[in-house]
Amino acid sequence: MAYPKPEQGLVIRYSFLWRSEAAQGREEGRKDRPCAVVLAVTREDERTQVLVAPVTHTPPAAGSPAIEVPAQTKQRLGLDQERSWIVADELNLFTWPGPDVRLIDKQDAERGIAYGYLPDKTTRQLVQAVREQIKSGRTKAVRRDEA
Repeated sequence: MAYPKPEQGLVIRYSFLWRSEAAQGREEGRKDRPCAVVLAVTREDERTQVLVAPVTHTPPAAGSPAIEVPAQTKQRLGLDQERSWIVADELNLFTWPGPDVRLIDKQDAERGIAYGYLPDKTTRQLVQAVREQIKSGRTKAVRRDEA
C-alpha cells in the first residue's frame, strides 16, 4: 500500500495518544481515530514530521478550542453521522508514516489510511486555532517517535 503525501487538511486513521494517556506512561492510544494533519514538514534528512489533531465525538468544554466537522464533510469522508470536533489543543507529532498510522478497514487494505481532505475553510480554522494554542503555551505535542 502506498501512503499519501501528508498535507494540511488530510484526515487519516491514527492511534492518537492523548496527553493524559502519555502522562500515565502509555505509549499507544486507546483506540484508532480520524485525525487531521495540521502541519507536515520535510526535514533536511528527507524525513517528514507530521503534526495531527484528533477528531472526537466528545463536545468541547466551554472555552476549549475545537472546530466542528461539518456534517456534509463527515458524510463525504465516510465518517459516522454523530457530531464531531477536531481538538486544537491536543496534538501528536511523529515521523511519517510511523507505526501508529492505521488502515481505515483492516479487511480492505485498498481503502488505505486516509479518509480524504477537510474543506479549505475548516483546515484554515484548525490551523489558526492550533497556532493560537501553541503561541499561548496552552498546548504541546505528544512526540510519538520511538527513538
